[in-house]
Amino acid sequence: MSVKQNLEEIRARIKHTCSKTDRNPDEISLIAVTKYVSIERAKEAVEAGIAHLGENRNEGLAEKHEAIGNSASWHFIGTLQTRKVKDMIDKADYIHSLDRLSLAKEIDKRADDKVKCFIQVNTSGEESKHGMTPEEVLPFVKELENYPNILVVGLMTMAPNTDDEHVLRESFKRLRTLRGEVTSLHLPYAPCSELSMGMSNDFEIAVEEGATFIRIGSALVG
Repeated sequence: MSVKQNLEEIRARIKHTCSKTDRNPDEISLIAVTKYVSIERAKEAVEAGIAHLGENRNEGLAEKHEAIGNSASWHFIGTLQTRKVKDMIDKADYIHSLDRLSLAKEIDKRADDKVKCFIQVNTSGEESKHGMTPEEVLPFVKELENYPNILVVGLMTMAPNTDDEHVLRESFKRLRTLRGEVTSLHLPYAPCSELSMGMSNDFEIAVEEGATFIRIGSALVG
């Protein structure tokens, strides 16, 4: 199927989910995760009306950014090695994987202006997942005051790979609760209004639990 057809179907599912939970579909930004597809397919996504593209490798981001430019906002959604920050900092509009102070220091040093960052949180406790523990987040946010080029726009998590709706829902709820704790600090450098959660197999549950950015790969671009 074309990206446009997939997009229409996903938007219909988002709209239906929002109608059940009294949410506005316009609150939800859809990131097309293009890491496994060609530049042509990524261009097709932009032409279909997708405003956000996500890559998890520096090389993929560089290639597609060169071909597509600023026709879309760029999201770096993979694990980011500190030594590679310098290669991608001028290409990514958002970084979804801030999870340690050494990375914050490097982003702050390399950036010419504020970088929109999501703090990655391991809400499932799985050893295979990257991210901070929920207990580490508030102390970490307070330390970021010293890095003026870091703007904490939200929190990100990857839910467990399971069909158990209760387990998925609890993972997303935990992130939402944590966001409330960060926003209650009223820190100008950490408005933390966004929740990046939900992928192809669980985005409807994520939307029900408050996601504002959902990251869709296979169901959208293949």
